[in-house]
Amino acid sequence: MEITLKEILSISGYSGLFKFVSQGRQGIIVESLIDGKRVNIPVTAKVSAIADIAVFTDTGDVPLREVMVKIRNAEEGKASIDPKSDTKEIVKYFGKVVPDYDRDRVYTSDIKKIITWYNQLHAQNLLALLDVAEESAEESK
Repeated sequence: MEITLKEILSISGYSGLFKFVSQGRQGIIVESLIDGKRVNIPVTAKVSAIADIAVFTDTGDVPLREVMVKIRNAEEGKASIDPKSDTKEIVKYFGKVVPDYDRDRVYTSDIKKIITWYNQLHAQNLLALLDVAEESAEESK
């Protein structure tokens, strides 16, 4: 089965990214991209698809997919900076990749999360999903 960016999920209160597996009776069943373990997530949890997340910029919201494409281009397809690096270094790095990000509304914790997610997608060889989403968006026009 082909996976899409809509099936890669962020779940509030859980670290890392998850792949949607199935709808359960009292929630959804997801699989961790980190260790492959399956977890039942209750319907009360805040779940967001990576495809639906955006980053605030001075000119509007930019889809997270586009931000990750910028990171991939800056890193030439390699892993990004370590999200546990010095805070100033992380903010400086993100400012180079997304120079117009809204510094008042995008917090350092958000930047660390984005970098962590990018590195997880890289580690699982899922960065190609960024291109698939781009192509399908073009086709729907």
